[in-house]
Amino acid sequence: MKEEEGKKVLAARPSAKSISRTPQLLPEWRYDQTQRAVLPGSSTTTACSAGLQFPACRAAPISLPAPGGSCVRAVSMAAPEAAEEKARRPGKKKAAKAVDESELLTVPDGWKEPAFTREDNPRGLLEESSFATLFPKYREAYLKECWPLVQKALSEHYVNAALDLIEGSMTVTTTKKTFDPYAIIRARDLIKLLARSVPFEQAVRILQDDVACDIIKIGSLVRNRESFVKRRGRLLGPKGSTLKALELLTNCYIMVQGNTVSALGPFSGLKEVRKVVLDTMKNIHPIYNIKTLMIKRELSKDPELRTQNWERFLPKFKRKNLKKRKEPKKKNVKKEYTPFPPPQPESQIDKELASGEYFLKESQKKRKRVEEIKAKQADAVKKRQEERNKAFIPPKEKPVVKAKKGNFFFPVLNTCSVNS
Repeated sequence: MKEEEGKKVLAARPSAKSISRTPQLLPEWRYDQTQRAVLPGSSTTTACSAGLQFPACRAAPISLPAPGGSCVRAVSMAAPEAAEEKARRPGKKKAAKAVDESELLTVPDGWKEPAFTREDNPRGLLEESSFATLFPKYREAYLKECWPLVQKALSEHYVNAALDLIEGSMTVTTTKKTFDPYAIIRARDLIKLLARSVPFEQAVRILQDDVACDIIKIGSLVRNRESFVKRRGRLLGPKGSTLKALELLTNCYIMVQGNTVSALGPFSGLKEVRKVVLDTMKNIHPIYNIKTLMIKRELSKDPELRTQNWERFLPKFKRKNLKKRKEPKKKNVKKEYTPFPPPQPESQIDKELASGEYFLKESQKKRKRVEEIKAKQADAVKKRQEERNKAFIPPKEKPVVKAKKGNFFFPVLNTCSVNS
């Protein structure tokens, strides 16, 4: 019985010839690592008794030979998943440019955020928060003078402020009476602005709800120190005119100090200030951005154009690719290559032999040199005298044009002789 069962199992196994013929019968099909035949671009497969899986096709049913003599019929099936994938595939159209949603949002005229009062948070804060910042040595005298005003302004929001002159730091902390959780953040921005040379009169505005600040670090944007100083000066402009124009257009207070630019004002203005500052450090002159801001300011006044796209009104500046290295005025033209060396220059003795001076005596050579010197001196004296005499030569006078009688009126005076 066992021998008969073994023969049946051997008969059921596919022969080596039938497996080797499968790729020859189906040359279009590819086989993966698991020995599954997959047609390119297909997603569904049907199983064969030989262990191979074939994709379902949309054409008429076909019969595939099985190793054991039986055949398996592959039924044509529609693949709904493949249709869904084709529908999901994006077209060849170019994707539209991403539009910043913050620019599309508008705030109604006259609308103001309601103030945060103790009624909004009657229980106060659970934990104490504190922030500290260092300040440079040259700010010590000013901070010491205005520190009572800082403490008074922060006490209205129930925030304590401490000035440590030994360590050179400023610290702000909340108290049990503090009810506004964002007051400590505004106090932190206040001491940061004071450390960056912003005067107290401007820095105290950060405690208002509609005012924010931005400290832009520009020290690491340009490697060359000379280029950095030039671009930072370009941001200021002659006598601070560029900075003043930028402040008027953005409604922000801007302070350029050392390696930072501190800006204080509304959120929309801070966004424009940061863009102008970073473009200036990238060697784009701020006058281009100022022109764009002036046009945007005029367009925003028109209620019809406020909701439209302003691309057609804004100027488009093309960047010129200038040559990095200036061409020299005198170009050295390479001579043609010759294998022969250049002729040897004549020595002083050869020149004297050619002129016959070599055979003269020492006294004769000396007399000749003295005569040459005297001749040069005589020529110099003659030229100098000619230059002096030019001052005594009168210039050429212009010819006098006689006026015609009809053109001008000359009154005639009758002269009478009076006898005494």
